[in-house]
Amino acid sequence: MSSSDGVSDQPKPQSGPRATYPAEQSHASRRRWFLVCSVAVVLAGLALAVIGYRQFADPEVSGTATGHEILSSDTVAVQYTVERNNPGDAVVCVVRGRAYDGGEVGRREVLIPAGDDVQVGARTIVHTSRPPVIGEVFGCTTSVPSYLQPDK
Repeated sequence: MSSSDGVSDQPKPQSGPRATYPAEQSHASRRRWFLVCSVAVVLAGLALAVIGYRQFADPEVSGTATGHEILSSDTVAVQYTVERNNPGDAVVCVVRGRAYDGGEVGRREVLIPAGDDVQVGARTIVHTSRPPVIGEVFGCTTSVPSYLQPDK
């Protein structure tokens, strides 16, 4: 039997809409969930912005192949341009040759010494294990390994 104050002497239903849907939450509880979710969305957006900036911002140094020449069945010459924000930094570029199937068949690390120019052109010969069809710049970095450090 029910009374007017909302208290029921009957047991809770085991099925049906009243058993499926919980009683309404208080206004303070809904506000707390809204704030928690809002903060989570803002933090996720900031994290995504930081990741995107690191991934797609202008790099300190970049290398672009401007041409290649197949010299023989095991050699390719790659002509490329290196652009760096700080010309006083030495740069290392990885230049590679690729076969018809897309596989890398030769690789060479090249030191571009510090200088006065922001943009530097270079040409490198890469020896390959199979006939190359293209030469390209894989990437450039300012992290010069010790074995490529210029003599001082």
